[in-house]
Amino acid sequence: MSEHADQLKETLALARAEIAKVIIGQQAVVDLALIAIFTGHHALVEGVPGVAKTLLVRTLAHVLGCDFDRIQFTPDLMPADITGTNVFNLQKNEFTLIKGPVFTSFLLADEINRAPAKTQSALLQAMQERLVTIDRDTHALSPNFTVFATQNPIEYEGTYPLPEAQKDRFMLKITMGCPERDDELTLARRMLGHESPEEMLASGAVQRVVTADTLAALRGQLEKITVREELVAYLVDIVRATRGHEAVLVGAGPRATQALLLAGRALAALGGRDFVSPDDIKAMVVPVLEHRLILRPEFEIEGVSVTEVIQRILQTVAVPR
Repeated sequence: MSEHADQLKETLALARAEIAKVIIGQQAVVDLALIAIFTGHHALVEGVPGVAKTLLVRTLAHVLGCDFDRIQFTPDLMPADITGTNVFNLQKNEFTLIKGPVFTSFLLADEINRAPAKTQSALLQAMQERLVTIDRDTHALSPNFTVFATQNPIEYEGTYPLPEAQKDRFMLKITMGCPERDDELTLARRMLGHESPEEMLASGAVQRVVTADTLAALRGQLEKITVREELVAYLVDIVRATRGHEAVLVGAGPRATQALLLAGRALAALGGRDFVSPDDIKAMVVPVLEHRLILRPEFEIEGVSVTEVIQRILQTVAVPR
């Protein structure tokens, strides 16, 4: 492996180990979150209450040396509550910018579908360009700015579904389920002592592995990971196949192609390799495409899931040797 890949591999391994002190089990979830961060993209996190969605993002921010902020989305939340606003300062006789929670590195947009579209859209420019425009003045955000937006998959009363254009800006969807029995047993035992996940994070037992500046530099090292030309063609064919499948009403767009390519690279780095394999692409297809596809109503009525359709599509595309 190259020196660059070695440094990236070491950082990712250290980050995984530190996060595991707080987040018990859920290794696949942690890996997907790291992929979103190291590729400079955003993640949609779906899970029932109490599966440590907020704790995951707080831990990631701590381990990677980044700031963390949280917005609880509610129906009365306004765009200015997210971006900030200019307030007139009587002492200085001028307007002063009061920055909103979007001016951070890792932002948890909790229950993003509880706010109306006007408020949800306040995040669009920030997610796409890492810029915020307030009263016609544009302000730059952190180069590490990453949005983790959560949704509760079982409670839709009083919610506003995310527009397709906004869902497409999330690189991948992370589904957080309940832990396995052994992991939940470990959690229960820890709660009896002084090693609960929250206490571990607050006590300083979890170490930082990089700084915010180093994280930005490490991100560029993914470019050193080789992707063969036939693999690029393979992932393009997968994305294009979603547009012509009989069960799909709206397929994935070119942004999904870019996301799948970057995600495959990052997964290879997590595996300690400096090249991407077909298995890397296959492993990332569902997280990258699941939230982007809209099925035809007749297939939804029959109980066909998006994941099932994606698996069928994978079987139709020839895997390069």
